[in-house]
Amino acid sequence: MNAKDSLDRLFAGAQMVLRRDFLATGVALFAAASAGEALAAAPSTATDQDREHMRQAIELMRKAGVIEKTGGPFGCVIVRDGEVLAATGNSVLKDNDPSAHAEVNAIRAACKKVNAPNLRGATMYTSCEPCPMCYSTAYWARVSKIYYAAAWTDYSDLFDDSNISMDMKKPYAERAVPVEPLMRNEAQKVWLEFRKMPDGAKY
Repeated sequence: MNAKDSLDRLFAGAQMVLRRDFLATGVALFAAASAGEALAAAPSTATDQDREHMRQAIELMRKAGVIEKTGGPFGCVIVRDGEVLAATGNSVLKDNDPSAHAEVNAIRAACKKVNAPNLRGATMYTSCEPCPMCYSTAYWARVSKIYYAAAWTDYSDLFDDSNISMDMKKPYAERAVPVEPLMRNEAQKVWLEFRKMPDGAKY
């Protein structure tokens, strides 16, 4: 078979697609892919009990943001071994504390309850997709699973969660809050001291 015959066979089954139809299909596929990678993940393993905990988180969301107005509409519940360790709402405005997100409040309360700086084996139910700070706090607390209800895109016109996430991917000098190293050598000396401590804090 020569090159011409090969090309003829290759394009024999090709169908003509109008440009507008091609573009519309591409836009639809892109929109579906952009709807959130989480939606394309494996089917949820959530149970009815998980949904009950999430309903409580959503109730706390409404309480904080709409009824009591202690902060934004965010709620969080942390559960381990069937026990609710903490159930809190956002209190940024009430406490004048920008870190008082529902998840951070819940992690602080849960850690105090178990008298430990970690929550291994715990599940977090948060009314909204965790912001970078809340995810990091959950990471440091060693939370084992996070369920969230609303996605960042559901309220991106109101809160900066996605903006912060994108900002953190930029070089330090280009971020909204510029970051610059200073006196690194002196700080490294403290790390050397810390490494030599047999009872240095580890968590």
